[in-house]
Amino acid sequence: MPRAALLDRPLPVPPAAPAPPAGRLRVVLGPAVAVHAGSLVAHLVLLAAMSRPGTSLVERLTAWDGRHFVAIAADGYPAGFTYTADGELTGNDLAFFPLFPLLVRAVHAVSGLGWPGAAVLTAQLAFLTALVLVHRLVAGLYSRRAATVTLVLLAAAQPMSLVFFMAYSESAFLALAAGALLAAHRRCWAAAGACAFLAGLTRPAGVAVVVALAVAVLGELRRRPERPLRPVAAALLGCAGTPLYLAWVAERLGSAGAWFAVQRAGWDTRWDWGRSCGEFLLSALRTGDGWVEVSVAVLLLAHLLALGLAVRRSAWPPLLVYGVLVVVLTLGQSNYYHCKPRLLAPALVVLLPVASALARARRSTRLAVLGAAALFGCWYGAYLLTTWRYAI
Repeated sequence: MPRAALLDRPLPVPPAAPAPPAGRLRVVLGPAVAVHAGSLVAHLVLLAAMSRPGTSLVERLTAWDGRHFVAIAADGYPAGFTYTADGELTGNDLAFFPLFPLLVRAVHAVSGLGWPGAAVLTAQLAFLTALVLVHRLVAGLYSRRAATVTLVLLAAAQPMSLVFFMAYSESAFLALAAGALLAAHRRCWAAAGACAFLAGLTRPAGVAVVVALAVAVLGELRRRPERPLRPVAAALLGCAGTPLYLAWVAERLGSAGAWFAVQRAGWDTRWDWGRSCGEFLLSALRTGDGWVEVSVAVLLLAHLLALGLAVRRSAWPPLLVYGVLVVVLTLGQSNYYHCKPRLLAPALVVLLPVASALARARRSTRLAVLGAAALFGCWYGAYLLTTWRYAI
């Protein structure tokens, strides 16, 4: 087999001697804690340097959608539709799924922090959990070095990685997606189903986790058709999360399509098969006159290229399906173009071709590339949060 083809395959992980409990804990938590701490410091330093005088870091980290999550955690959901002064339907907090605000309530109750502080702390805990689970997943599929590189790309180098440290639901969603994939890879079907169910209560993109779990279940049924109960039950449990919340909103507002109506009225979000995204790309690359507009277009194309490389290199099918669906769901909707890099941040699989290449590179090259990319990624997020005038 040609050497290039061998490099495209996930690296085998040699068996290791059992480590003592303390050593095993360092192996599991060490890279995640280090990357989380280093990335958090880099993000906060740049964010503080670029924020207007008198603006606190907590205010920045709870901006835009963070305010909605804080309001839901503190006051609950509205009782019905909301309207403008002219009587037109407008969006409200029912557009936001409930798990992250529920976690904020729990952290608030345990820590005694105010609502904004509890929301930021919740995001940190969720993202640290996500990094641990992603490292375990990628180390099992590729290598520990590739897993550590993936964490740096995820937490600092990719533009809009800042969102994982904000009071947004992306951190919890990534933790649950990685948990479902890791559990499915290890055939822990009850845990996989529970994580997929909770992911469906965290973001609409939870459908990507459910479909990825279904792919893992189908693979298991082909290998062991005589024992279908646990994997099938896990898939069915995973399917229930999002429909449960949509049904609750429908019952609360007295309309079957209530959640979709709120989304369209407030954010003009609807499925349009990528038409608006295609029009944006053509416009930005032909006549775009703002660097943010052009940079977002370039980032979207880079995601598509990385996704194509991941498909070519035959990533583990459930992980590949998850990543493909996150990208498709993001590009196939009519949401604001400047929000798309944030929505793509949990896709994960698009980082693996770069992580695999850097893991094979010389140490000096790997450190130089990761350092420069992390500096740019942290600056990009800080710029969009402090200087860019629209939501992220």
